[in-house]
Parts: sequence; structure tokens; C-alpha cells
Amino acid sequence: MGSFDLNLARVFVLLYETGSVTATAETLHVTQPTVSYSLGKLRRHFDDELFRRNGRGLTPTAGARRLYLPLQRALAEIDGTVRQGDLFDAGTMSGRFTIALSDLGEATLLPRLVAAARERAPGVSFTVRPFDVEDAEGQLRRGDLDAFVATPVITSHLTVRIPLFRERYVLMVADHPRVRGDAVTAEDLAAEHHATVFGPSGHVTPRALLGAHGLLERVAVDATRFSMLPYLLEQTDLVAIVPEYVGEVFTASHRVRLVRLPFETEPIEIALYARHESSRSPAQRWLVQFMAEVLGEQVSPAQLPPSAAVT
Repeated sequence: MGSFDLNLARVFVLLYETGSVTATAETLHVTQPTVSYSLGKLRRHFDDELFRRNGRGLTPTAGARRLYLPLQRALAEIDGTVRQGDLFDAGTMSGRFTIALSDLGEATLLPRLVAAARERAPGVSFTVRPFDVEDAEGQLRRGDLDAFVATPVITSHLTVRIPLFRERYVLMVADHPRVRGDAVTAEDLAAEHHATVFGPSGHVTPRALLGAHGLLERVAVDATRFSMLPYLLEQTDLVAIVPEYVGEVFTASHRVRLVRLPFETEPIEIALYARHESSRSPAQRWLVQFMAEVLGEQVSPAQLPPSAAVT
């Protein structure tokens, strides 16, 4: 074998992770014929087809699967060393990022993100797409998304998961005729009718909690978006289980309040998903670090010691 160009390793890793010549070319800021030419060189070097075309893109061969992890780890180590001295001026950068958020994320996290971006990187703009638990990882690999924030744990060796914060659940009510205090009993909860959310956001814990306590038959409204809950509660005597920080955001703009549940709930972890660092463009590397810093600053009551938590 002849000498091996490191740029070919980067092309290989991106082709493996995205399954797309187009997405690879966009990330590397080169033309598609350039990527195809590099793929030809890779095939000759390794004497392997490496990728076969299918209906949705490229599928790696067994030989490509054996090569991926060693090349990906080597690139990550090299990039980490080289970038130690890099300077990236976010204040003068410009560009548009595409991120996916649930409706909860749009209502609570997006304002924080945009406010910080206007201050730190005013030339940056965002396109926000609805989070789809079934396809978000695929959109990220194909280059349709730069990053997404999600509650469900999505396990894939092609993406990285960066925990942001944790939060617990509470009951949200409006001017309720029966729920008057700051806590409810199990009997109180069983006596009320509930509003829940069931959709592509993957946020299933409230329904799971009701199911675990035999209360699914008490669900009067099963909607698709959390952001409609405060409007619904203000007009009815329904109650809803929501993440606490989300509930606190709603209390600032709606006539709703939060009530302690009669049982302990496992805190949920909200995380940021992105491609591996070695597969990101310089702008995407900035985006991931920026999102982790801004959104990771959020301290939910679930992170506080019991004496400091708001009840």
C-alpha cells in the first residue's frame, strides 16, 4: 500500500456516519465529485467496496465496519490536539444552524439559546424543526440537523449524547375548585381528570406515571403538544403532570400553579445530541459547545439539595 492521506480518513468517517455523499461534501465544504473521487481512492487503498448504495444512501460493508472505530478514534485524537491552539471568533461568525426541539424545548430552552446567541454571536441564525424521536438521529447523520435536544435516551455509536440537566415532575393546575393546597394525595390524584401529551416528542413519562398508578382511564384529553396545557387548564378543572422547570415557565405567563405529587418520580435527564466531534465542521463544533454551555447552565429543582428545592 502507498501513503495514506489523512483527509481520506475524514471522508471515510463522514460517509460512514452520514451515509450520504451530499452531507459529507457539505460538512467538508467540497463538491460531491470531490467526495466521490476520494471514495474511489479509499476503495483502491483498502481493496474493498466500503459502501454500497441502497434506497436511502450508502450502507457500509463489513470491511468498512471494521475500519470505522479505529479511524474515528484516531481523527478525534488528532483533532483534539490540533484544536488546542485554535481561536474561533464567534462574534464575527455568520451562518444558519438547524436544530430540533420538542415543543417544550421551544417554549423553555429556545428563548435562552437565542438570547445568548444575540449577545455572543449576532450573525448566527437558527432554523428550528420539531423533534421526531423516530428520525432525529437519522436527520443528524444525514446532515439535515446540526444538533437536537431530547429527553429519550438514543443510543448510537454514530452520535454523541451530552447531558445538560435533570428535572423532576409536578402537578400543574389552574384555579382548581378542589386542589387548593401545595400537595395532593394519591386519592386526590385518582379523583381528578387529567390532560396528557402523546406525540413524536418521545416525552412519555407523565402517561407512564399515570399508567403505573392505574389512572390512564382518568385521562380526559390526550393532546400532541405540552405548550397547549396551560391554556386547557385555565378553561377547565383538568390537571396535568409536567416537568417542574417547564411548569415554572408556564406559571410566569399563565394563571397556573404547581403542586407536589404524592409519589416520588425518577428525575429525567435532558441531553444534547450531535455528531462525533471529529465529524463536525468548525461552526458545528462551536454550536455544540455553545448549546452545552447555555442550556447546561439551567439548574432545575431536581438538581438542588432537598433544603433548597422550591416546594
